[in-house]
Amino acid sequence: MTEWLPGTGGAVLALLVLSAIISGSETAYTAVSKPRLFALVNQNNPSAKRVWRILEQPRKFIGAVLLANNAVNILASSLMTVLSLELFGQHGALYATAIVTVLVVIFGEIMPKSIALTKPNETAMFVSRFISVLVAVAFPIVAVLQFIVDIFFKTFGFQTKGLADDETARAELRGAIDLTHTTGAVHKDEKDRLGGLLDLRDLDVSDVMIHRKDMTIMDADLPMRKLIKEILATPYTRIPLYRDNPENIVGVLHSKDLLRALAESDADSINVDDIMRKPWYIPDTTPVPGQLNKFLTRRNHFAIVVDEYGVLQGLITLEDILEEIVGDIRDEHDIDIPGLRKQPDGTFVADGKTAIRDLNRKTDWNLPDNSYTTVAGLVIHESRTIPERGQSFIFFGVRFEILERERNQIMKIRLSSVSETLLS
Repeated sequence: MTEWLPGTGGAVLALLVLSAIISGSETAYTAVSKPRLFALVNQNNPSAKRVWRILEQPRKFIGAVLLANNAVNILASSLMTVLSLELFGQHGALYATAIVTVLVVIFGEIMPKSIALTKPNETAMFVSRFISVLVAVAFPIVAVLQFIVDIFFKTFGFQTKGLADDETARAELRGAIDLTHTTGAVHKDEKDRLGGLLDLRDLDVSDVMIHRKDMTIMDADLPMRKLIKEILATPYTRIPLYRDNPENIVGVLHSKDLLRALAESDADSINVDDIMRKPWYIPDTTPVPGQLNKFLTRRNHFAIVVDEYGVLQGLITLEDILEEIVGDIRDEHDIDIPGLRKQPDGTFVADGKTAIRDLNRKTDWNLPDNSYTTVAGLVIHESRTIPERGQSFIFFGVRFEILERERNQIMKIRLSSVSETLLS
């Protein structure tokens, strides 16, 4: 046996250790929790900062790790082959292949990756210095290899860009919320609120507004005492006022402005034009997040919604947007209008104007609301007709039974899950 054999064996073991470190690092960096890591970055943790810088350039990291890991494993296999040929003769190559495969799979892959998966953040920070040096040293070779890969991608028309970063982040966040809800760490109401916050970006004002058919509006030319009486009969503090016809909104009367005027003079001497505020008109295509910001910056919580032709469509308040996040908000002056009621048999009876988002929150169903916002709208859109009383339809795993209809308007619908109906 020659003198260099022990050194060769030691080199193989050293390469296996290096392979284990690289493999574990790859798993740790791909499984790292970015929110936890970001918190440590904000605490000025140097290791966390190194990890974050590496994660900001994933192609460099992956290229360096794959290059180093393959080079280490191939070199270990070559040295083991030389050692086996010296020890076992012509069958040494076969023995070397079997031995290196077992050693690399067990000690270079499975064990380090399993350890890294248990504590990915800690592992990533522990090896951050080593990985930073590896990425820097391997960068010239990785850059050349990546250039060659990009040429192949462009030649065959393969797109390397996926979802935008913000879309990916939102999808990951939504998935994390759903996952923690299924494990019981987040309650349903908390899940709905977090999901409602994420959903705001996908909504326009027309999806959230109070439709003009449901608006409470009053004639600005009513005698002041009658106007006051009608205002007291409503649960609202801001009332749109019109003249000549309900489409012609001329102002918004705030109850506090009315109270101030009453404190200073008699009701008969008050001119409504002096105390009403100028209406704020917004288009129905305004994104809800943008409107929320406008409400907060202008300190005006009430807006009239019009379409592209300037025709009145409805109104929206700050409370309407907040309810998309936290659910229905009611105070002691709200009039309870039951829109969704669960029946003893497990079915639901809903008003036709019940919002699909509210229905989904209540039932945990996943009815779509991209082309319509109400339950009646969903039925009409999917059935391509205005159904008669007593008709039933099944859409998206839910049975819809028409209970009441007035003229061309669906008033009440019975809803039940098809799977629950079959089980009962």
